[in-house]
Amino acid sequence: MTTLIWGNRMKLKLSNVSRAITYALASTASVGLLSATAYAEESNEGAKKNIEKIAVVGSRAAPRSVGDSPVPVDIIGGDELSKAGGDDMLELLKGSVPSLNVHQNPISDAASLVRPANLRGLPADSTLILLNGKRRHRSSVIAFLGGGINDGAQGPDISVIPSIALKQVEVLRDGAAAQYGSDAIAGVINFVLKDASEGGSFAVKQGQYFEGDGDTTTIEGNVGLPFSDDGFANLSFQYKNSDATSRSVQRPDAAAYDAAGVPGVRNPAQVWGAPEIKDDFTLFGNVGLELSNSSEFYMFGNYSERDVKGGFYYRNPQTRPQVYSNDGGDTLLVADLDGLDSGISCPTVNLKDADGNRILDVTQIAAYQQIASNSDIGQNCFAFNEILPAGFTPFFGGNITDTSFTVGTKGEIESGTFEGAYYDLSGSVGRNESRYFITNTVNASLGAETPMDFSPGKYIQLEKNFNADISKGYDFGLAYDVNVAAGLEWHEETFEVIAGDEASFIAGPLTQQGFGIGSNGFPGFKPSAAGEFTRRNYAAYVDIETPFTDEFLMGWALRYEDYDSFGSTTNYKVTGQYQLTDDLSLRGSMSTGFRAPTVGQANVSNVQTNLSSGVLVDSALLPPTNPVSQILGGTELQPEESESYTFGAVYQSGDLFLTIDYYNIKVEDRISQSDKINLTDEQKVALKADGVPNVDSIAQVSFFTNDFDTTTQGVDLVANYSMDLLGGYATFSMAYNWNETTVDKFSAITGDFKVKRLEEDLPQHRATYTWSQQWEDFSGFIRYNYFGEYQGVHVDYDATAIMADPSFTFDAEVTYYATESLSFTAGANNIFDQEPEKLDFERATGIPNNNWGGKYYETSPYGINGGFYYVKATYTF
Repeated sequence: MTTLIWGNRMKLKLSNVSRAITYALASTASVGLLSATAYAEESNEGAKKNIEKIAVVGSRAAPRSVGDSPVPVDIIGGDELSKAGGDDMLELLKGSVPSLNVHQNPISDAASLVRPANLRGLPADSTLILLNGKRRHRSSVIAFLGGGINDGAQGPDISVIPSIALKQVEVLRDGAAAQYGSDAIAGVINFVLKDASEGGSFAVKQGQYFEGDGDTTTIEGNVGLPFSDDGFANLSFQYKNSDATSRSVQRPDAAAYDAAGVPGVRNPAQVWGAPEIKDDFTLFGNVGLELSNSSEFYMFGNYSERDVKGGFYYRNPQTRPQVYSNDGGDTLLVADLDGLDSGISCPTVNLKDADGNRILDVTQIAAYQQIASNSDIGQNCFAFNEILPAGFTPFFGGNITDTSFTVGTKGEIESGTFEGAYYDLSGSVGRNESRYFITNTVNASLGAETPMDFSPGKYIQLEKNFNADISKGYDFGLAYDVNVAAGLEWHEETFEVIAGDEASFIAGPLTQQGFGIGSNGFPGFKPSAAGEFTRRNYAAYVDIETPFTDEFLMGWALRYEDYDSFGSTTNYKVTGQYQLTDDLSLRGSMSTGFRAPTVGQANVSNVQTNLSSGVLVDSALLPPTNPVSQILGGTELQPEESESYTFGAVYQSGDLFLTIDYYNIKVEDRISQSDKINLTDEQKVALKADGVPNVDSIAQVSFFTNDFDTTTQGVDLVANYSMDLLGGYATFSMAYNWNETTVDKFSAITGDFKVKRLEEDLPQHRATYTWSQQWEDFSGFIRYNYFGEYQGVHVDYDATAIMADPSFTFDAEVTYYATESLSFTAGANNIFDQEPEKLDFERATGIPNNNWGGKYYETSPYGINGGFYYVKATYTF
């Protein structure tokens, strides 16, 4: 049986074959179609039935059930995604895919604006993201402080995709660069938009953490409309606001200043928690139109925008370098406003008494009184304690705007040499802009004239894609037709840096006296660093699937890709599936892959504030070809190269479905941000001789590099079983992942601590067990989430690291169907409010107090905010 699918229409051509094969042309001919058996519930009727879902990922030939697939694929229905308390797509997926880990990254610069995710322990940009089978553009945000694993990662912004817009999500857990190109080393996630031409839903959700903060309100809707008599227009929107959270205690230094009577001390002075998200609006559209019996037009895209605001580290009013002191807090940093050559010297303000004890209230120090009172001795002298006596905590955030548009046509060729072939021609453009802001901070080099709010500039990521694909079955006398697919792709990627306002980057008049340059915490982008950086590449591929017998299938893929920057690469993939019995089959794959360095990684410059041995310092991230980087070992970036293989088994018997797959991924020359390297005096002298500006203000330098190799291996186990139970219908599901990463080779550029983070930050064992129950008027589920031991890290500082104990959480939800159209839902994530691992400084370093005001290790795999409850009302029409 051969089936052509056009939206909701299909034509059938029947032929006798030894097993039923369905050839499908759904969202695109450029990617494969794969069907998966899933259990679905007819919400308020309590009915139960097995349905077949079509997945546009993993193969370019016949769609097959998960049991017949030579590669592991998870299919998550849109209804299943909506069964969770949060609205962040990353959190929704984490509950369904155990090998996917997501961290909240408090106090992490841009990584708190667009959170990275890790599939199979690899960084966020090692997983290819598709929308309706088409490559999704990257975010403009580069995770400069990405918690070790994601340092420097630049992946797509998945959080802009609302669950209400989705028909399903397909997760290919296998290397697929030979099929799809760069980034598919860990796997592929394809988001499939709804395509109904009628009906829809509207929902309102309200939630809050058990701690009483993080209030979240979400309003969302979806509507399917006819687009003439032969098409559909499916539209979705989501509007969300989410308050910030705090899991902090007062820092001991801030508490001491408050007790000493220093005015203006915040409590807490430094916040660990989720950022505030305001006016998070997104709109998705999906349009299809049948042009003839053999051709179709399609179009889809989105517009999304949100404001995000979070906190930074507290600036101590006596020890913060380049603002309050440059000798560790022994003396106050005092500016001579007449200049260094005026012949007038400002008083020396000793911050410790004769016994070496710190004097917390500087107003009690006679030398400071001379400065503050503008006396004859202190005339024309200035210290930041005069305007910020309690120190300060910058607030960092951004406005994130994301847009995309794809248009194309697909169909069947009805005559000529390629009669019976399926084609797909498409073009797409995607743009992501991050406009940063930082408030409650200073440009110390401007002294008392500094503004407190800054606009440090923008990053813009722009991508264009054009695809031409064709697929045709040929009769070679095998069990059924051999499918041959081929295609061409052209891709252009542009990363643009727009300079910030002058006050955010200027070196003011106090620079030569040791005061810091630019907005403290996140200096603005200088005009010299601004500009557009563009790269183009094209690719050609061929993909063949050969059914040697009814029981034995093999697939072959070869892809050639050429980049105008570093040259070309060729990759292959071989897959196989053998049906041992009616119930049991074996499957496996072997492939090579690559990940090209992004244009942003190759060209971006940035200054971050980070902790080094417990002290805040400014660290410059420079392009790897910058003279500073080259002195420290930087070279032009090259693509990562990978080799991977998987093998597994599938067992299906009645209502029981079970898969188990082992995978092994070797990645050479991995691209990441180097360790923060301290500049020596000799290196600074050499840099000055080369004309590099503002060298004295740089304490540390990092750059992107191909410095280390890794081997990642693991096992995925997925099981489902359905039965009649308790007067209703029950589905039991289990998903387990064991994942282990080993760093095979590295140098001092990467450093020992980063290696530990790569190997130990993520739990090696993850599992979820879910019981879903359906009755006529009620439905619900209970989910158990298990997290194995992981490395607890605080403030990205190796002296704080410990191995945290395994833990678990429970999620639960119940829905009441009041009418055919109206339902009410109540539920909670982490329903028993399981706490993450608490900071243990005695165990880690012997430090008796919490210097930085946190309560939990940020690497907790289930976050630091605790339990979250929610209620939801849904109207379906």
